[in-house]
Amino acid sequence: MGNVDNFMSSINEIFFEVLKEIIPTQKEIALINGITEKLKNLLTNKANELQIKYTTIEPQGSTGIKQTQLKDDFDIDLFIGLDYNQYKPNYKGLSKNKLKKESKKDFLKLCNNWILPSLTLHEFYKPRLLYAEHPYITVNYLLDDIKVKIDIVMYFELDLEYINKNGPITAVDRSPLHGCFVRDELNSTQKNEVRLLKQFFKSCYCYGDKSPVGKVGFIGYSAELLIYYFKNLINLFKNFNKLNSNPLDYFKRTEEELSNVTHFQNEYLIIIDPIDRNRNVASAISERAYKYCNYKIGEFLKKPNLEFFKIKPIPKADLSNKRDPLLLLIYIVELQNINKEIHYTINRDKLYSLSESLKANGEKEFSHVERFGKIIYEVYFEEENDQYNVAIYCEKPKISETYIRKGPPITEEKHVVNFKKKNPEYFEKEGYLWVETTREFIEFSVFLKNFVKNKIPDNFKISNISSAFHTLSSSGKKAIYILKNMILPLYL
Repeated sequence: MGNVDNFMSSINEIFFEVLKEIIPTQKEIALINGITEKLKNLLTNKANELQIKYTTIEPQGSTGIKQTQLKDDFDIDLFIGLDYNQYKPNYKGLSKNKLKKESKKDFLKLCNNWILPSLTLHEFYKPRLLYAEHPYITVNYLLDDIKVKIDIVMYFELDLEYINKNGPITAVDRSPLHGCFVRDELNSTQKNEVRLLKQFFKSCYCYGDKSPVGKVGFIGYSAELLIYYFKNLINLFKNFNKLNSNPLDYFKRTEEELSNVTHFQNEYLIIIDPIDRNRNVASAISERAYKYCNYKIGEFLKKPNLEFFKIKPIPKADLSNKRDPLLLLIYIVELQNINKEIHYTINRDKLYSLSESLKANGEKEFSHVERFGKIIYEVYFEEENDQYNVAIYCEKPKISETYIRKGPPITEEKHVVNFKKKNPEYFEKEGYLWVETTREFIEFSVFLKNFVKNKIPDNFKISNISSAFHTLSSSGKKAIYILKNMILPLYL
């Protein structure tokens, strides 16, 4: 029993030390509140002037009503509620897709006619319209040496009953209800546990939609729900390795009931949104991010240490050892984004899609015969300098010039005649026709260059395609480090 007590005491000491570093100061909180008030006044005055109706203007997210933000996290999400009943008559009889399109037009109009003209104070710097799925305004608050990123987002104010019955109208209609849930369901101790969990995810490079490990890491709301479900961090850590086989459902459905919901099938992790029974908050979380965090949690529980919570820059791969057996099998594609208008999430998704296609084509010939063996890739990008990289592991970089391709069974006369016509060099074996086929590519490096040059989206300029040893950029070397040290050990 003494050992367990010592173990827990040591972990609690670590948590206490980390919290001292990551809880926001009162000064930071006052700063955020002050900026929010300024914004609310500007928006309210302009709305009155233009006679625009809204239901509420309130800061959401971790720095808003949730209060689960980390120190130095100054981002503000200001949400403006619109009364859906006011807009509803315009959407009568529209399909879900058309309704989305029409509501997008309404949001765009309000962004351009109301939000943008409201931001008149000089400290609100470079306001601009952005949207992935949903139009919103982003602006930087700059005053003295303070810089705060602000997103101003409009949504339809819908009640829980409506969302559970019909789903949301726009992608962000649930967000204010998420905020209320976290505010009301987590006590102040648990909110600090959320802070610890976020810090841990960040230190594992597995947080948010810029997650270096996997396409998308854990998001703030998923961290908040994990603490809600597991009550505290140590309990979550002890059960984290079972997360991919134990769905978390606020609505208490069995595993079988959940597996009957079509869009929950094939989901790697399931964390059901308490605000919307049809939404899996974890659907975008990458298997890689989960596996790497799981590995790091296992290491932490074996040997608790403050270092696990320290966020460090991603190291650059050491490429000096030309005989490193893993580096000999790694390649790099270094790209420059030349269209700043394209949102990084779109670029990220395009490159994951390209890499998935590269993997499928590289692992198997058109006839499904093995090609270059196992291929594992990772995408890493640095939005600030528009550099995007794909690091690729290839099991067999050089393969034979020919391979034996299987044809039809000799009992299928029609197919046999066609096969023989096309392949006069055929032979029979084990009841099938076969032919020796010349490969188009025998070296992975040549295949890689050809594939990328033909498939790369127009907004990317190729800086380099080479073996790992000839990587040019610092972000390329980081991409190789991530693949070699954080992904391959879990997949080879």
